[in-house]
Amino acid sequence: MKKPSRLSPATRRSMLGNALNATVLIAACALPLAASAQKGSKNQETAAAWPTKPVRILVGFPGGSTPDMAARTLAEPLSRVLGQPVIIENKPGASGNIAADQVAKATDDHTLGVVINGNLTSAKLLYAKLPYDPAKDFTPISLIATAPLVLVAPPDLPSGTAFFDAARNAGDKWNYGSVGNGSVGHLGMELLKTKAGDLAAVHIPYQGNPQVVTALLGGQIQMALIPPGIALPQIKAGKLKAIGLTSGRSPLAPEIPPLADANVRNFNLEVWTALIGPANLSKAAKARLNQEVSKIIRDNDTRQKLFNQGWQAVGTSPDGLLSRIRSETAIMGGIIAMRGIKIE
Repeated sequence: MKKPSRLSPATRRSMLGNALNATVLIAACALPLAASAQKGSKNQETAAAWPTKPVRILVGFPGGSTPDMAARTLAEPLSRVLGQPVIIENKPGASGNIAADQVAKATDDHTLGVVINGNLTSAKLLYAKLPYDPAKDFTPISLIATAPLVLVAPPDLPSGTAFFDAARNAGDKWNYGSVGNGSVGHLGMELLKTKAGDLAAVHIPYQGNPQVVTALLGGQIQMALIPPGIALPQIKAGKLKAIGLTSGRSPLAPEIPPLADANVRNFNLEVWTALIGPANLSKAAKARLNQEVSKIIRDNDTRQKLFNQGWQAVGTSPDGLLSRIRSETAIMGGIIAMRGIKIE
């Protein structure tokens, strides 16, 4: 029998080196895959690590107001996906700035806020001693929804251009209401006063739109800009009259004409509501909220509920909300400068 040939020492060393090189190559190729899998696992763990207790959403307006209704519509599905209670806390006052300031100063990583335009756009331009900085003290999460405003009046007043004739003739004997100094209803009316021929109606601030409606029904004020969700039930019941919308035709109120039909030109204004957190909101919270909130707002059931309340659902990324804040800050700044509005 022929004996198997023996490998020379040099050949054995060469084969061992090739085997080692192949092992190193395989391990090197596996490293990026392992790192990628580990990174994905860590991202999932980070997003899933929050919340660890109930989440509070502060709303700077009373129960039944349009920001409150939007917050409550968001809270139920958000609670389901987060696996923790989401509690709405109403902190009305100062056009929502009291609640916004509490959100800015929150340190528990489980406090969020639902705010309106003014808290993020005009507040810093109006208040010399605003206790928070809209540009620095918040984490933007999502623009929830938008709506035009409806100019409403008591039913015994005239409609269309005749309404504005009566308002001009009344001078400062007429009053208008809003949800507070610096609110969109306040700044929008000041802009409307210039667009409709120098109206002189006097501003009276209230805690929320339900109180504005009560004042309209009681004759303390003669007009106000309020969201469709608040206005339409009163209009349909014949308790208030719709003068016009602060935008073009809207699916939220298709039967109400735009103010342009009453010869109020170049006037376009919306109210909106957004979800924010404090600037120190953790990465885990931001990741989870960015993952869930826009999906909830784009859900058909959520959109329909918001529509029924007088909102058009949006649901943006944080960058989308930032873009809206910047563009509207410029618009509101123009109104404030034009009318010389300052709040002490």
